[in-house]
Amino acid sequence: QVQLTESGGGSLPSGGSMRLSCVASENTFRSNCMAWFRQIPGKQREAFGRVGPVSFKHITSFATGRFNASRDNLKNTPFLQMNSLKPEDSAVYYCAVITSPACPLDADPYNFWGQGTQVTVSA
Repeated sequence: QVQLTESGGGSLPSGGSMRLSCVASENTFRSNCMAWFRQIPGKQREAFGRVGPVSFKHITSFATGRFNASRDNLKNTPFLQMNSLKPEDSAVYYCAVITSPACPLDADPYNFWGQGTQVTVSA
């Protein structure tokens, strides 16, 4: 069973920066989409950063200009750099991988998930 292990997360004040990473237990995802989701209490898990195996990359509107999703295929690791964090960014953040080069927005198709890491931004 492939495992994704996230690192990063924690508490910080508004305006701060944070970097999350996610290491896969097996080096099998070079041809797959890697994505970042977050879940705010009471809301559905939402995708906001998706990075395909070749050139596709998409950051949703609320994160554009503040967040950057990238990947290092040699290290089998997706990264998420978050800048100018706001209190409304407080959520549990997840990395996910789908066994496909396509990058859907819906959470259901993703096959592997990180354990989730809490990010709390204070005002």
